[in-house]
Amino acid sequence: MATWRETATTDAAAHALLTEYFHSRELGFTGEHGYRTTFPTPEQFVPPRGVFLVVEGEDLAGEAADVGCGGIRRIGDSTDGAVRYEVKHLWLQPHTRGLGLGRALLAELEQRARGFGADELVLDTNASLEAAGGLYRSSGFESVEPYNDNPNATHWYAKRLSAG
Repeated sequence: MATWRETATTDAAAHALLTEYFHSRELGFTGEHGYRTTFPTPEQFVPPRGVFLVVEGEDLAGEAADVGCGGIRRIGDSTDGAVRYEVKHLWLQPHTRGLGLGRALLAELEQRARGFGADELVLDTNASLEAAGGLYRSSGFESVEPYNDNPNATHWYAKRLSAG
């Protein structure tokens, strides 16, 4: 069962997880100009503008540990006026993958976005993150035209949210 806690992106645990995430992306990135690291702007992840969650689980020794993170932030409305939130930095340590934590975290972020009044949830990712792309598609996200100019992204997704 996944558990998480809401935290600031500047919190020591969140910062350590984000650093680990960015390092893993640098190692596996296949982009032409290399991976560009951009730490989140803290005020974008403060409710109701957004939220950042740290996933609590177990380390390789079975001890309680912070094992992942992810957040949502309010971005500009879509061209049809839908209130949009964007998923950012959804990441889990490798030893926790395949346990359903990513799906649970994505569902929690989606629920939080609904609570903030979102009509649509969007995200971008890179083709090298095949498992992430599979998670997003199987969670109801559909390919869309780019909504930003993220140099690390090769794929953009959106999901319309229902009221419930």
